[in-house]
Amino acid sequence: MKSKHGLLFLLVASLLSFVSACGNSSPIKDPLNYEVQSFQYTNQDGKSVSLEDLQGDVWVANFIFTSCTTVCPPMTAHMSELQDKIAAEGLDAKIISFSVDPEIDTPEKLKKFTEPYSLSFENWSFLTGYSQKEIENFAMKSFKTFVKKPDNDDQVIHQTRFYLVDQNGVVMKDYSGVENPPLDQMIADIKALVN
Repeated sequence: MKSKHGLLFLLVASLLSFVSACGNSSPIKDPLNYEVQSFQYTNQDGKSVSLEDLQGDVWVANFIFTSCTTVCPPMTAHMSELQDKIAAEGLDAKIISFSVDPEIDTPEKLKKFTEPYSLSFENWSFLTGYSQKEIENFAMKSFKTFVKKPDNDDQVIHQTRFYLVDQNGVVMKDYSGVENPPLDQMIADIKALVN
C-alpha cells in the first residue's frame, strides 16, 4: 500500500512540476526581465516616440551619441546590419537608439549622424529631447546600464550593449554591440518573441 501512495505522490509531483514549467516558460532562455520605464521623446524627424507607441512591438535598443569618436560608429554599422537581416527575414521589429548626449544631439544632428550608414528610418528611430540627468536615470532604471557625461568632456561614458525588448516593454536579453555582435542569435531571439 505504501508503494502505491509513493508512486501516486511522485506522479502528482511530476505533473505539477511539468505544468508549472510550462506556465512559466519564456521563449527567451534566462530573460533579464528589466521593465522599461515610460518615456516620450523626439526622433530625428522631430516626431514624438513613446513607450506606448512601441506596445505590441518587439524592439532592439542601444545608446549612442553623434560626437562619439570610438564605439558609436561601429555600433551603428552593426545595428544597420541587423536592420538588413530583420528586413530579409520579413520580421516586424523596430530599432531605437537613445542619444546619451541629448543637449548636443538635436534631431538634425542625429539625422546627419546617420548619413554614412545604409539604414532606413522606417523602423529605426534616433531619440533625443530630454536632459542629461534624465537619460542617465532612464538608462540605469530601464536597462541597468551606466551613462555619464563627465564635466568638461565631450565624450560620454556609456556601455555598448544591444537590448532586446519584448512587446510589453520588458528587456529580455542583451548582446555585445561592438565586438562581433551575435546578429544571427539576435534574429533567432526576435523570431522567438514575434512567433
